[in-house]
Amino acid sequence: MIETHSNGHKLRVLVADDERPARSFLVAMLRGYPDIEIVGEADSGTEAVKMIESLKPDLAFLDLQMPELDGLGVVRQIRRERLPLVAFVTAYDEFAVKAFELNAIDYLLKPVEGRRLTETINRALDRLEHSDFLENNADRLSAAVKDYEIQKSQGGHSYLERIPVKQREEIIIVPVEQVASIIADGEILHLTTIDNRRFSFSHRLKDLEMRLDPAKFVRLGRGILASVAQITRVSPLPGGTYVVTLKNTQQLNVSRIQARILREQLLKL
Repeated sequence: MIETHSNGHKLRVLVADDERPARSFLVAMLRGYPDIEIVGEADSGTEAVKMIESLKPDLAFLDLQMPELDGLGVVRQIRRERLPLVAFVTAYDEFAVKAFELNAIDYLLKPVEGRRLTETINRALDRLEHSDFLENNADRLSAAVKDYEIQKSQGGHSYLERIPVKQREEIIIVPVEQVASIIADGEILHLTTIDNRRFSFSHRLKDLEMRLDPAKFVRLGRGILASVAQITRVSPLPGGTYVVTLKNTQQLNVSRIQARILREQLLKL
C-alpha cells in the first residue's frame, strides 16, 4: 500500500529514459498510483536537466545508461537547490545495488516490478517529510555518484576484449584494441577498425558501451563512440563543437554536449 503526503499534495514525478518503450512502461505503472502526478517525460539526459530545473519535481526516475548525458551526468548538472530525490533505473545491477543502497539512494532494475516501485515511492514520500534529509539530499547524491565511479575505476567491471561480428555465414572476431570507432544507425552499429576495415551488426550502442572500458572509449555524440588512443587531432568548429580526426583518417563530429566533456577529459593538461 502506498503512503500519502501529510499535506495531501500529490508526489510530483519526472521520468527520463531514452528508450520510449521502457519510459512508457514506467509511466503507465506510475499512473496507476492515485497520489502521483507525472509532471514530465524526458527522452534524453539533456532534456531531463532542463525539465527538472523548470518543473521542480519531487522525485525523478533517471535511466542510468542514457547516451551523451546519463543519469549520473544529470545529477552533476542540476543546481543543488533544484536537485530532487532521485531513483536510478538500470538494466545492470553490478554496481548500482551497493553504491546506492549505502548512500540511501534508491534504484530500480529493469523491468520494473510493481512491488519495488511501491517501495521506492513510499521511501520518497517518507524522505519528503524530513527536512534534514532534504537539506542533505545533494550531498548524498554526490557521494553515491562518487562511490559508483570509484567502484568502476577499481576494476570491478569485466570489460569486453573482443567483439564478435556476424558477416554472412561467418563470425569475425574483432579485438577491442583494433576498434577505431563505432557509429550507430538505429540498432545497426557500424564498426571501423584502425586499418579501416568496416563491419556492420545489430546491437544497441548503449548496451555495448556499458561493456567497453570508459578509459579507452569516449562518446562523441548520441550515436558515436571513438577509441581515445586513436584520436590524433581535435579541430574546433563555430559554436563550440569539434571535429575529431582518428589515426585511420576518419573524421567524426562532436556534439555540443560532448564537446564540454571532451574538453574536461582530453583537452586539459
